[in-house]
Amino acid sequence: MIDLDRIRRDTPAAAASVFLDSAGSSLPPEPVVETAIAHLRREALVGGYRAANERMADLAAVKTSIATLIGAQASDIALSDSATRSWSDFFYSIPLAAGDRILVCEVEYASNAIAALQRAAAVGAVVEFVPSDPTGQIDLAALESMLDDRVRIVSLVHAPTNGGLINPARKVTELAHRFGALVLLDACQSIGQIRVDVSELGVDALSATGRKWLRGPRGTGFLFMRPELATSLEPPALDLHSAQWNSAKEYQLAADVTRFEFWECDVAARLALGAAVDYLLDIGIDNIAEAVSERAEYLRSSLRGIGGVTVHDLGNRKSGIVSFTVDGHAPTDVRDFLASKGVTVTVSHRRSTLVDMTHRGLDAVVRASPHYFVTLAQLDEMVEALRAM
Repeated sequence: MIDLDRIRRDTPAAAASVFLDSAGSSLPPEPVVETAIAHLRREALVGGYRAANERMADLAAVKTSIATLIGAQASDIALSDSATRSWSDFFYSIPLAAGDRILVCEVEYASNAIAALQRAAAVGAVVEFVPSDPTGQIDLAALESMLDDRVRIVSLVHAPTNGGLINPARKVTELAHRFGALVLLDACQSIGQIRVDVSELGVDALSATGRKWLRGPRGTGFLFMRPELATSLEPPALDLHSAQWNSAKEYQLAADVTRFEFWECDVAARLALGAAVDYLLDIGIDNIAEAVSERAEYLRSSLRGIGGVTVHDLGNRKSGIVSFTVDGHAPTDVRDFLASKGVTVTVSHRRSTLVDMTHRGLDAVVRASPHYFVTLAQLDEMVEALRAM
């Protein structure tokens, strides 16, 4: 059970307004905020180097906490400044040559798709989109028919940014591995709202951010990689942390996924990320998943009861992201109207998930993402505001 009263005391802004943008950048709880501020104050007293040295054990514990959350080992985790950085660092390290194939899903996020297209153009590889099935999730039969020994990597978005579905990552991995292809899971929208266990999913790598459902600070992210894979790949960029300079003409890569990290980082933010993960672990990911699902389903059901509102969520299994449109009103106008009523939502535009939105004939949708600290009464407030609109 979630102690909602305690959680809302830890999140003062949750009572001041109806916050429904945890899929964008969530509200961090007070322990996370205080962790970041306390370290910045320490830096102001003794300087960044000494302050960081004092917290080396705590910094190492951040990886341990993340590993506990996703069913990995701390040595499998590389910390970064964003999910995009983690995704790109892994993707650009995969050896590709002319004729190789890169498979991506229809709900691929723009940053990933752009990187894939750039890389393909540079080496003569090709990017192909695996279609969605009638439920909206990746079409497993189509994927199986597209796989062959020229497919080097399959990029899968676990939970798309523009609507509430969760893709079947385990089944995708099983199919891809039959043909020797790697699977890179974009877990940007799934980490922190559902259980994600890399040992169960079998993925080769996973990228995630701290600022969304984990309720951590901006400028944080992480990369998980299978240990045997980490030792065989060389990142596209290195520094004195990811490698050691041995002689005038020689360097040696770090022995594990540390080779995907840089030395310079926001120490306060990383410590705060660790605090956010520990806060989540204390509540329990299964408790959180149940609460998020309850709130998202409650909101979907309520929205379907409003004339002129269309819910656009697809998939057999739903995430905590609720996407909808209102007849006669641009999504940006709906967002701004709700903001005037103390309700925070955002808009997902076609450019973010171009193939999927084009396929569905959508230019933009309103996106609401209620986390576990939102009450059902607050969701009723949002619904009543929409009725008034």
